[in-house]
Formats: sequence, structure tokens, C-alpha cells
Amino acid sequence: MFDIITLLREKIDTKDILENEPMSKHTTFKVGGNADLLIKAHDVEQIKFVLNVAKNNNVPIFILGNGSNLLVKDKGIRGITVKIELKDIKIDKKDEKVYVTVGAGNKMPEIAGKLLKEEISGFEFAAGIPGTIGGFVRMNAGAYGKEAKDIIVETTILTYDGNIKKIIGEGHQFEYRKSTFLNMKAIILDTKLELNYGKKDEIHELMESYRRSRFEKQPIEFPSAGSTFKRGNDFITAKLIDECGLKGYSIGGAMVSTKHAGFIINTGNAIANDILEIIDHVKKVVLEKTGKELKLEIEIIGED
Repeated sequence: MFDIITLLREKIDTKDILENEPMSKHTTFKVGGNADLLIKAHDVEQIKFVLNVAKNNNVPIFILGNGSNLLVKDKGIRGITVKIELKDIKIDKKDEKVYVTVGAGNKMPEIAGKLLKEEISGFEFAAGIPGTIGGFVRMNAGAYGKEAKDIIVETTILTYDGNIKKIIGEGHQFEYRKSTFLNMKAIILDTKLELNYGKKDEIHELMESYRRSRFEKQPIEFPSAGSTFKRGNDFITAKLIDECGLKGYSIGGAMVSTKHAGFIINTGNAIANDILEIIDHVKKVVLEKTGKELKLEIEIIGED
């Protein structure tokens, strides 16, 4: 990797080139082996440059946001991991609507705080999602009956061959926890949100009500990747796992949450393999007892 690092230093600050970087520092599960190289990219030109270096040297590349929907295996990630740090926020106030263009590296709670100050509503449901806007768009993330698709009108992407394109409206192909970006070799750069004018007190109260609900119902005091499994078409996943007697089931430092059975949590010293073994066990037991097949909401990457 020495030659690759030398090349990268042409346009990337040395402090933003991290060699053998533990992914436990960059995922909300707080587990995972090392990334060979982790690059923090702060603008589009840097991202383009890293893509070119990777392509020209036949090095695999992985794009990282906040690592909040991600399980990295214990042997880590080969090649270059690019952490997107695009943080611009542009607010365009029209007569009836407010359009907010948000860089992909912005974290959801920080966006929510900015919009609260500006008295812009419509984003409250997403305030507690512990990811970046890039992941929010890519996964069509949601909460409290609303999803990314309800507020997104346009997304700018950079294809792996260096072209910048805009995806508009139905081009996003949003479905439950899906979008066109899951099957696309491209990096989300920013997205435009269509929001509303609001009143600070009302926005704050709604955000607080969602925060209280999360605290009461979800094990946010432990590292996790949120809901481990997708909801079923004809069943509530957490209820099914609970009815199968799996709440509290543990391996090593990982456990099915006793507060919310849809969450697998890191109780303090888990490794990725503990979580993977629990996932396999839960899927097996639920299938045997109910005939229902659970599907993962989280993404699993890296080497065993």
C-alpha cells in the first residue's frame, strides 16, 4: 500500500489518510476489523482523485458514511475505504416551500438542528436516525411512518467513471429500504429536500416527542446498527422474534435486545462474528417456528 499512499498524498492531507484503521471507530456497532486504508474526502475533487487512483491501480473501493447501518466483519476491509465528508447545506426559501440541498456527509441530527434554527419543518421524523444524508437517501431510511422518499426531490451523484449526474423524482426508484443507488456504481454527493415553513416551538416539540419515543422503545444506550432485520409484508419482525423466545439471547458480547427484539446490540465487548452468529440463529429459529424468513436491513461487508 506504500505506493498507493504516496499517490494519494498528492491531493489528500496526510491526516486524512488512515492506514490499518479499526472500523470499530467508524461504525455504530463499534465492531469490525481494520480497513487497509481509510480516506476522509472533503470535496468532490478529492473523491474523483481517490476513485482514479483506485481504478488505475486495480484497488477495490468501499464508500462509507456514518457506518450506522453496517456490520464490518472481523478481518476488515481490503483496498480503500472512502469516508464521505461533504458537509455543505444550502437553503432556498420559495413562496410556499423550502428547498434544502444537503451534502452527503452531513449527519442527520446536525441537519435537524440547523433546520430547527431556520424554522423549517418536515425533517423532524429523521432527526434521530444516526446516519448521514447519503445513507438516508441510499436506503430510503425512515421512521414514524415517513421515509426519505417523502421529502427528496433530486440527488446528485458521481459515477465511478467520473461523471456527475442528477437523479430526479421517480428516477430514485424508492421502495421500502431500497433505492436505485443500491445497484449503481456511484457515490451520492448531495440531495435536495422539499420541506415546509414551520414554527420553532412546534418543530422542537415534535422532535422531542420522537426522541422520547426512541428512548423508551429502543436500546439506544447500547451500540447497534438500528433494526437488524426488515419488517415483513405480513408480520411485525420484532414481535415475531419476541414470540420465538429470543429476547436476551446472547453470544459473546452481542445480544438480542430485551427492550426491542428487532435490535441486536453490542453489550460492550462484542466482535462481528458474535453478531453474525446471532443473526444466523435468529433467522433459523424464526423460520423453524413460524415459517417466516427474516431479511437483513443492515449491510454486511469485509472478510471473516
